[in-house]
Amino acid sequence: MNENIEKIKSFSESVAKIKAELAQDVVGNKDVIDSVIIAIVAGGNVLLEGVPGVGKTRLVRSLGRVLSLPFSRIQFTPDLMPSDITGTNIIEKDDAGKLNTVFRKGPIFANLVLADEINRATPKTQSAMLEVMQEHKVTVGNNVYTLDEPFFVLATENPIEQDGTYPLPEAQMDRFMFKLIMKFPEVDELEQIVAMTQKTMEETANAVVDGKAILDMRALAATVPVIPEIMNYTMRLVANTHPERTASVAAAHKYVKYGASPRAAQALITAAKVRALLKGNYNVSYEDIDELAFPVLRHRIKTNFNAGNEHLSTDDVIKLLIKETRAQR
Repeated sequence: MNENIEKIKSFSESVAKIKAELAQDVVGNKDVIDSVIIAIVAGGNVLLEGVPGVGKTRLVRSLGRVLSLPFSRIQFTPDLMPSDITGTNIIEKDDAGKLNTVFRKGPIFANLVLADEINRATPKTQSAMLEVMQEHKVTVGNNVYTLDEPFFVLATENPIEQDGTYPLPEAQMDRFMFKLIMKFPEVDELEQIVAMTQKTMEETANAVVDGKAILDMRALAATVPVIPEIMNYTMRLVANTHPERTASVAAAHKYVKYGASPRAAQALITAAKVRALLKGNYNVSYEDIDELAFPVLRHRIKTNFNAGNEHLSTDDVIKLLIKETRAQR
């Protein structure tokens, strides 16, 4: 028991150091930062949505410094090709004059990958990310290349209403553990941002943990217990997002067009274990599940005409799903 207490204390201290360093480069959005840390430790990918200029790219670049991990940035554009991401086979001549086929790795071969403005690329290029994000592998021709761990993708996305963007395919959206919204800063936060960038536009955060520390934190999180009642509640919450189920709650039948995949249930449990440790607990609570339901489900369920007609956002519908699922207990 004392050993667990020490491990939880060490976990909390590491997270506190990460957050303190990130605060040197990123102003506000504390909930977003917490969620990004949870996803990274849990081994998930994150989709950050927000209008240009709210600090999405700066947050990811700063993370690369704080976590002391090999970092690469891919700027997604309409003319980007899949091979520009994964790499390609090229013909090279060796010292003896013999021609050989050599695989030249693309920028996806890093521990931390920033996929900047991912929804500006065509669906064909976006599909190149599917295998990488789910299996941490790249297939080129007949060869399969395994990426080094820890590996995670943090993608930034402009709202679909912006010109020159393509909706991400549902299969790719499902590969993101969280979808997070970076809001426009308040006036006082805006003042801090301007003051910070007047000194330097570069990130100043220092490395405080490394890849091994992240993997150790992930291993500890995997041992956090989930009591049967909370496990059952989580499974019912995800199942209740499906309107085709007769047993689903009324909100699903009224407001949901299609529901979340089994990956949502996996993401909720995995992330809740990390959040529990982040809060200093060694057990998953109902609060952990309810708080994480929003970033886990908001990109996995699609609302219908009724929700739009009543001016309900996806988060509003998730609130109703949580309320009715809790009432079933």
